[in-house]
Amino acid sequence: MASLSADLFYDILKRLDGAALARAGCACAEFRAISNEEDLWENACRSLWPSTRRDDVRSLIISIGGFRKFYADCFTLILNKDVPLVQTNETNPFAEEWNESDYYYGDMDDLENSLPEDFVSLIDVWYQDRVLYSKVIWGIPNSDGAIGWFYNCPFRIDLFHQSSENNENNNGEVFLSTIDDLPPVPSMEQERKDGKLWRELNDGIKLSWIIINQKMKRAVNLTSWHPLGGQRHWPTDTDFVLRFGSVLPAKEVLPCQVAECILLMKFRMTSLGNEATRECSTLALTELSMQIEDMGGVHLNGHCSLLILKEALSGHRSRNYDEVLESCNLYLKAQSELKEEKIRNECRFDTLCIVSGITIFAALCAMCYRKFEYF
Repeated sequence: MASLSADLFYDILKRLDGAALARAGCACAEFRAISNEEDLWENACRSLWPSTRRDDVRSLIISIGGFRKFYADCFTLILNKDVPLVQTNETNPFAEEWNESDYYYGDMDDLENSLPEDFVSLIDVWYQDRVLYSKVIWGIPNSDGAIGWFYNCPFRIDLFHQSSENNENNNGEVFLSTIDDLPPVPSMEQERKDGKLWRELNDGIKLSWIIINQKMKRAVNLTSWHPLGGQRHWPTDTDFVLRFGSVLPAKEVLPCQVAECILLMKFRMTSLGNEATRECSTLALTELSMQIEDMGGVHLNGHCSLLILKEALSGHRSRNYDEVLESCNLYLKAQSELKEEKIRNECRFDTLCIVSGITIFAALCAMCYRKFEYF
């Protein structure tokens, strides 16, 4: 090792991805010194996230601490184990509907520290490790970045309803076909039976949605890399919806103390495959959006969403995907229990109303019967 030159070490390390580069830095003092070079981490980031190849994004990443810090912040995923348990008793705070007054709105200092213009989104989509889509959004769409006003409620970012100015796919159309190793679909009836296309989408699609706060000089990846779930043939027979996301801390914002960032990706079958005519099965990416909702399934407004995103920038991270997935499943389980508890409470209330109605009706009938007896 001592006889090898630093240039040779550098040439070896520049061929590694970020995870391998970090491990190599722990191998020996020579590798550690060279692995701290920003050029190596810039190469790793550009290889993993195509959206970082733009000059304006490069300048942004340098301004918030450099590519090494950016990789450490965004390769790891948000880990939130502080999901409150749903208690099935009369004192359960989650059994009742939350009023808007229960939500935290903060003071003007919090608002000034969470302006829409401070946020930048870097979005990349892959299918089987090939780049399918890449986009950069400066600020939060449908908002006044300087004063924090939002023109839509609830909070929602929909990439395909925004201007394509910052989109590398300037035609605004993203397609996936059998040319990209997508399995052929001769008919939707066949797809309903075997689900081969649906399995390929779940296994092959990968999403990264990074938000950067220029004022805080921090970045975080809001996605789960791979789909957490989805629904095929919905809302129409030719639609396929994939659901990504993460569980975000909201201790100072929501009474339930957690929120879910929901990233939806929708594909629509535009043409079926035909081996006889050699026609390709083609899917079109028709939706890629982000929303934030509480445990009750209520989509939050822009102000609460920005405060939660701000808190997520300082949240815990993990590179253990199984641990992150377990956290998401724990949240979904608690959310399901909350919905069941609400349904039980509604059933109890309906039963009480029915019993009360029958009692009142019986009492009225008894009163009328006594009056008739006097006559």
